Amino acid sequence: MAHAFLCCLVITFLLAIITNGQLDYNFYESSCPNLPMIVRYNVWTAFRNDTRIAASLLRLQFHDCFVNGCDGSVLLDDTAQLKGEKNAVPNRNSVRGFDIIDNIKADVERACPLTVSCTDILTLAAREAVIAAGGPYWHVSLGRRDGLTASMKAANVNLPSPFEPLDKIIAKFTSNGLDIKDVVVLSGAHTIGYAQCFTFKRRLFNFKSSGKPDPTLHPSLLTDLQGSCPNVDGSNSKLNPLDSSTTYMFDNAYYKNLVNNYGLLESDQALMANQETAAMVNDYSMYPYLFLRDFAASMVKLGNIGVITGQGGQIRKKCGSVN
Repeated sequence: MAHAFLCCLVITFLLAIITNGQLDYNFYESSCPNLPMIVRYNVWTAFRNDTRIAASLLRLQFHDCFVNGCDGSVLLDDTAQLKGEKNAVPNRNSVRGFDIIDNIKADVERACPLTVSCTDILTLAAREAVIAAGGPYWHVSLGRRDGLTASMKAANVNLPSPFEPLDKIIAKFTSNGLDIKDVVVLSGAHTIGYAQCFTFKRRLFNFKSSGKPDPTLHPSLLTDLQGSCPNVDGSNSKLNPLDSSTTYMFDNAYYKNLVNNYGLLESDQALMANQETAAMVNDYSMYPYLFLRDFAASMVKLGNIGVITGQGGQIRKKCGSVN
């Protein structure tokens, strides 16, 4: 009888956890069982049409979670009452993939109306994007709710910039419950995707007002970049691959590039100037499995920053607007 009573207490405790809105791997198992398949189909279809979309969806989740938590705020359109995050300096004419999330949401709404949050869709889409590019799988716990607002100011302040020194970038990670290892690991997302010339041009011509290029930039890469990003304003929006060796493959080449002074962004190459981060870069450059394993673990941490669960927030009907 005591055993039965103890079992009841355990069951009651577990039900209380679920009721209070904890994330759960099986959150939509009954209410929307086809969710993973819907997300996977849409992401892989988009990837076949545009391989850049993998990096874009991954970046979209990062830019969402670093601004007041993972709440889908980056997806909200501006209104007369709301200046959202889409037009914040780090996002304007840069962050993309909103149409893919909207397409997934439309399919999910047809299958499971008012059940799945846009935030959970974005979290799943980022994972599928990494897998499509050859990266690792990780389990995603679900049950996030969508936020009711967004903040251009917070996006401008909270998102790491390629122009910031490493200590400031680390501080932004730690303020979100991440650590220095997560800085190195999540920077590895730059193994795919592109950057606009303006994000690294100062390294090519007038580094820190010296009138000379960044001395840490490999001469061969410097020559190539000066050709593709000439020192004129008209080249600012031109795209260059973050990892020129395996641009569309999610692998550890990013770290090999850093070891050889082939990092594109100043903030990336800065990882080699810090003893602690440089040691991790060297490890990941030599052991690809180690990077893929740690990247999956850091993505789980990223996806759990400041989530809204239980009765908080809402399930948006459309990702670009609150209900």
